Amino acid sequence: MGFSAHYECFQGCSTDHYSLDDVIYRCPKCGSLLDVTHDMGALQGFDPETWKGLFDQRMRRNSWPYGSGVWGFKEWVLPQIPNEHVVSMYEGHSNLFWAERFGKEQLGMDDLWVKLCGNSHTGSFKDLGMTVLVSQVNHMRKIGVPLAAVGCASTGDTSAALAAYCAAADIPSVVFLPSGKISVAQLVQPLANGATVLSLDTDFDGCMDLIKQVVDQYPVYLANSMNSLRLEGQKTVAFEIVQQFDWEVPDWVIVPGGNLGNIYAIGKGFMMMKELGVIDRLPRLVCAQAHNANPLYRAYKAGWDNFAPLTAQKTFASAIQIGNPVSIHRAIRSLTACDGIVEEATEEELMDAAARGDRTGMFNCPHTGVALAALIKLREQNVIGPKDRTVVVSTAHGLKFTGSKAAYHAGELAQIGANYSNPPIDLPADAGQVIDTLKERFSL
Repeated sequence: MGFSAHYECFQGCSTDHYSLDDVIYRCPKCGSLLDVTHDMGALQGFDPETWKGLFDQRMRRNSWPYGSGVWGFKEWVLPQIPNEHVVSMYEGHSNLFWAERFGKEQLGMDDLWVKLCGNSHTGSFKDLGMTVLVSQVNHMRKIGVPLAAVGCASTGDTSAALAAYCAAADIPSVVFLPSGKISVAQLVQPLANGATVLSLDTDFDGCMDLIKQVVDQYPVYLANSMNSLRLEGQKTVAFEIVQQFDWEVPDWVIVPGGNLGNIYAIGKGFMMMKELGVIDRLPRLVCAQAHNANPLYRAYKAGWDNFAPLTAQKTFASAIQIGNPVSIHRAIRSLTACDGIVEEATEEELMDAAARGDRTGMFNCPHTGVALAALIKLREQNVIGPKDRTVVVSTAHGLKFTGSKAAYHAGELAQIGANYSNPPIDLPADAGQVIDTLKERFSL
């Protein structure tokens, strides 16, 4: 239908276009990050009802590749790639969980939802972006672009997604990990999928600096979120949320933020739908950061022009333990457009919030705990009202973080009160003592 997309300078220093088939990450003129830009005039050739009907018809079907929650929106994501070059595991379509008990009993809210993006192939939202990036790399290799491998710096989830999708496409992958700073569950995923894993004596920001040096000198394609291809997949979270609400817009969307590509991507998705007339308003966005890695929060409190990178301190929300986020300016654009705010959570607040959610049927990762803690604060301040339809984006599956969750319930986390812990009860194998214990805990 003539739909197309290309790279442009995010800061708009020129109107130059760059092909998605080029190995390029920054504007050659000003050094800014690039952004994937669509031919909106062509997309506007379809009216909103036609788009909604097309996407509803494809949802969860088996016609390749449109049954994917990402590729069902192919025209809005990566329109030019041949279908046979797509690398997909039918990612997306994650559950929009009605958090009824947590909302009503703990926050006085009737309309609270959690978008379970961790219910995906590798257990995190990163699959949504990686299917797009690896598909484009697969296409580039098919047309003769010399790429030896795809690489990323990661604190866990990005490396898992990269390794899995590259394995599916038979493309070599290399992962730069900060030594001793990710969970065993996260480390084993890229190992199992055959990635070359480099465990480096630095933090995430150090890994990021190193891989940027490497890709400048060796034909490894960069898969971190400074590469805007991944954000095209991640923006489908916004599409799915609206589609799951029968094309209605929620009032609030709360997103954990580390490198900040996700908050930009989700905002970009909402803005795209509004420009195409599919929705008539934007939700308000909240970016939730861990107190130990909160450069965006500090910039928000001081005024956006006062951003300064910092050295992130250790946090249980390890995937967002980032002090110098690549997508800082992109995040600010989405937050500004969506009347957004930034909130933070201490280590105790995020672990308690995750545990409170778990008590009502969830099984949260620490990053979701950051978002839930932000929600709790904003409800206490009545910034988010009791009737506001609110969506918390859960970015990873709790099973990736069983170590910290088990230690929380065992009371083994230093300087964490663990106010909602639920430790096991040690008893002899005696029915009488078991019954006495149950009588103390349960009432008829």
